[in-house]
Amino acid sequence: MKSRAMVLGHPIHPMLITFPVGLFVTGVLFELIGLIGGDRLWVQIALYMVAAGIIGGLLAAVAGFIDYLAIPAGTRAKSVATMHGAGNFIMVVLFAIAWLLWFQTPRSIGVIPAILTFIGVCIIGVTGWLGGELVDRLGVGVDPGANLNSPNSLSGLPADADLRGQERRTRHSA
Repeated sequence: MKSRAMVLGHPIHPMLITFPVGLFVTGVLFELIGLIGGDRLWVQIALYMVAAGIIGGLLAAVAGFIDYLAIPAGTRAKSVATMHGAGNFIMVVLFAIAWLLWFQTPRSIGVIPAILTFIGVCIIGVTGWLGGELVDRLGVGVDPGANLNSPNSLSGLPADADLRGQERRTRHSA
């Protein structure tokens, strides 16, 4: 099933998710460094990373939701995508709540925000696996006919075009 939210022939959602995932995970690591080392600057940096992750997560959600709407009802893909989207929604909400609580005292982090962000990172692991299941196992976001010799996505040719035959003709005609 080909993605509906695309730029230059590639799905947008997988491009966007790398930012919030990286920001959230690194933010939690910086929280830990700040808490263990006692340097509150790390905690403050983590606060900004989590804020950027929330914004990036919301942008990725828009592209993901566009693709979600195109998945046929009653399929395993729809069920997996529902769990993937719901889990990511819950994860972003947990980070947002943690950020709001944390923002009140930006140089320190309370127990509740720390727990919420840790749970959020755990959810990222689960929803990331579900996203992989959607693409790698169920073919969501993959061009029909995609193969190891598919033409460039900017060529205008379908993914199942026979490039090897075209290359042979081009080489012999030169």
